[in-house]
Amino acid sequence: MAVHDQFEVVIPSSTEAGQELLERVMGRIESLESFSMKDAFGIRLALDEAIVNAIKHGNGFSPDKTVRVNCTIADDLFRIEIEDQGPGFCLEDVPDPTEEENLERPCGRGIMLMRSFMSKIEYNATGNMVLLEKIPSAK
Repeated sequence: MAVHDQFEVVIPSSTEAGQELLERVMGRIESLESFSMKDAFGIRLALDEAIVNAIKHGNGFSPDKTVRVNCTIADDLFRIEIEDQGPGFCLEDVPDPTEEENLERPCGRGIMLMRSFMSKIEYNATGNMVLLEKIPSAK
């Protein structure tokens, strides 16, 4: 496994810091031949959702809170942990956005989107840390 970038960073709970992180990661992903354009598109959507969730829902945009990020970008794997300082949530309490009564509610769509684009998505027991992994699609 050839690792191209590996870093741990703590960012403030601001959308600007989140966008800078997103662009840093995507710049690296898009420079690799192992990830297709489709892979990069899905990673961008899932990563943006995870970062926004940590800043907005986890930390409530609080300037006193931060988001910890641990990222590895390799030829055969993209892996990122995003942990906020919020109280967390229970995944089972999030409504299924595909059920009839939830079709017009915004809840749960981001989690569904991340699941559809990533190879693996896991939350810690508290619900304030998400792990996203993507194995490149066969070309």
